[in-house]
Amino acid sequence: MIDPVVTILATAFRHPISAPNIEAGYERFRALSADALDEDGFRAGVAECLRRGLIREPIRLPEGALQCHWHLELTPAGVAAARGLEND
Repeated sequence: MIDPVVTILATAFRHPISAPNIEAGYERFRALSADALDEDGFRAGVAECLRRGLIREPIRLPEGALQCHWHLELTPAGVAAARGLEND
């Protein structure tokens, strides 16, 4: 079984994602990760990464923006965890 957290960490380490919404973010993630996770697995993985402090809050309103954007970006703890995956 694929671990969503590991897949998200590995993908976000190489490819930070910025999209207008979570649906577009998921589509970009799927393209980068070769369809490794279905949408439910992706959402669950993002929630777990947030709980563990491995990714930054994905929904943001950049200064001057008229609407929120969705981002997949690792925190310093997430970067360290992703680097640890590469060393395994």
